[in-house]
Amino acid sequence: MDLRQVFAANLRRFRHEKDLSQEELADLADINRTYISKLETASTWAGLELIAKLGKVLGRQPAEFLIPNKPRK
Repeated sequence: MDLRQVFAANLRRFRHEKDLSQEELADLADINRTYISKLETASTWAGLELIAKLGKVLGRQPAEFLIPNKPRK
């Protein structure tokens, strides 16, 4: 899994943990919903400022978006 896929999976997981739709997250982060979709499907890269903004909305440190999630046993 490349880093973009790690970011996408973590963004999706963190959003679900907060029980937010893509549209709700986009509104809170003041970005376009289609951009959230592209981020969650690893279709585009996220800049550092956007990662920080998403982290603030989701209550996560920016670095957490780049840590591969360990598979559950």
